[in-house]
Amino acid sequence: MATPRPGSRPANPCFSSGPCAKRPGWSLEALAGATLGRSHRSKPGKEKLRSAIDLTRELLRVPPDHRIGVVPASDTGAVEMALWSLLGPRGVDVVAWESFSSGWATDVVKQLRLPDARIFTAPYGALPDLSHIDFDHDVVFAWNGTTSGVRVPDADFIPADRKGLTICDATSAAFAQDLDFSKLDVATFSWQKVMGGEAAHGVLILSPRAVERLESHTPAWPLPKIFRLTKNGRLIEGIFSGETINTPSLLAVEDYLDALRWGASIGGLDALRARCDANAGVVDQWVARTPWIDHLAKDPATRSNTSVCLAFSPLAGVATEEEKAALAKQMVAMIEREGAGYDFGAYRDAPPGFRIWCGATVEAADVALLTQWLDWAYMEATG
Repeated sequence: MATPRPGSRPANPCFSSGPCAKRPGWSLEALAGATLGRSHRSKPGKEKLRSAIDLTRELLRVPPDHRIGVVPASDTGAVEMALWSLLGPRGVDVVAWESFSSGWATDVVKQLRLPDARIFTAPYGALPDLSHIDFDHDVVFAWNGTTSGVRVPDADFIPADRKGLTICDATSAAFAQDLDFSKLDVATFSWQKVMGGEAAHGVLILSPRAVERLESHTPAWPLPKIFRLTKNGRLIEGIFSGETINTPSLLAVEDYLDALRWGASIGGLDALRARCDANAGVVDQWVARTPWIDHLAKDPATRSNTSVCLAFSPLAGVATEEEKAALAKQMVAMIEREGAGYDFGAYRDAPPGFRIWCGATVEAADVALLTQWLDWAYMEATG
């Protein structure tokens, strides 16, 4: 018996994991205050960047002794600035369980070629055994695996008396999960994730321990200009007060400021996290009652509340990876043609299935409607 086509579509059908949905009620009018045509080094330009830093600190509850800087090249640029500028004095442990953290492992082993490097991996859907990490080493990890839907449950695995630095890619966790900055020497994220800002800019947060390393360590390799955080052995403080290394888009800065103000207006970090939890909860309830789908992340304690990744269950009627990939592609195309959901297919390196962005800018009612369309598409496709 055919499943009836759902009677409603999501008000906002955007479920991409980056760039992500704009905040509820967003329009181009929100950018009317942008300092367009002005230098980012002018007084108004620097004031906008400084406001972005200050509001980020307030909303994320970043300690006052941590530096926050706006940097080029999104979260990727922020992570690589940290890796290339800080690593070298100690051994390095890299924890990788999905595509982007695997990329940081490639940087450490194949690009920087650090001799004392260890890589801890796990397949998509699982988390490596964190008890094997040596915190006398520097440690590189993602808080939330955007392409696998697996996150660390908390920062309890990081000792307070560690000797090495912790470098955390937090891009799909910032504003959505409980980051413990006392355990993070470097944290990075990009605006286009949980806050739905425009792409191309990253944020780099440094603890005093990270600054001490920067000022005491000279990398053995050349550093491109956009990676340089020190001059004559001292931190370039201007980067962390609104003087960016290269020219930022002041239109994108305005968009991020709008998202930060929206986040503050709805109740701050607690409200943003609650929205993510509610959205992910809708998917969780649907999975619990739907026999043909399952979470890719098997352990609820490590399951993301932003990048919720799904895979076909053994009851889906598809046996091979090729059949699963074909079915997922067909269902995504069907729903996109209906205008009921966009960009929610699994990441290209992940197992076949779906990845539904459940960040704070998404509405729970829209997530619920998308699950109805998924039910319809599955029944139509498998007949």
